Amino acid sequence: MQVHRVDAPGVPFPEGTDLLQVLWCPHAHGEFCYPLPQVHWRDSGAIGDVRPTPEPAAGLSGDWYPGPCVVHPEQVTEYPSWDLPDDVHGALSDRFDTLLAEAGLQYSHHLAEAPGIKLGGYPGWTQEPYWPDCDGCGRQMEHLLTVASWEFDGESWRTWLPEEDRADESDPDGPRWKAHAHNPAGLCLGDAGGVYIFECRTCPERPIGHWFDCS
Repeated sequence: MQVHRVDAPGVPFPEGTDLLQVLWCPHAHGEFCYPLPQVHWRDSGAIGDVRPTPEPAAGLSGDWYPGPCVVHPEQVTEYPSWDLPDDVHGALSDRFDTLLAEAGLQYSHHLAEAPGIKLGGYPGWTQEPYWPDCDGCGRQMEHLLTVASWEFDGESWRTWLPEEDRADESDPDGPRWKAHAHNPAGLCLGDAGGVYIFECRTCPERPIGHWFDCS
């Protein structure tokens, strides 16, 4: 994935860079077998000839090769769900119950973290949160990017799916979204999981960390 600074005003690019490129190795890594990410911050003006896209390696799962697609960034406001402190959750639990009863909206699915592939915000954890610490300064890293298998699930589409990707909602038997919208990149990471990429914005070299989870 690559994103230009002009298209991501909420992302703090390092000084002298205007292009974020995220690559990954599609071989299985780690105990839980996930693609290994790399992050490169670049000056687009210093890039010369663009090399051809390499062919997928033989014998590897095509589920880890994202299909070519164009990214159309859209800024949204989101709130923590898994990462919501217990005391805050307790203070708001009655309001969450009222919201569900009156509007049919569940806070964690419909109002908290935006699902799908995204820059910044809160990770849309499938399992309990895991925030890595920086090996250099010891501080908790910040979320940079989530690469998810799906853009939404059977509930979250109701509030997070763009209108242009919705199908005919009057059809009671058909899907409520256009076929390409659910998984435009053609990924399946484990059991429909995600890779989360973090960075330390305190250390000048911007080291990264990563985590993978799935159902």
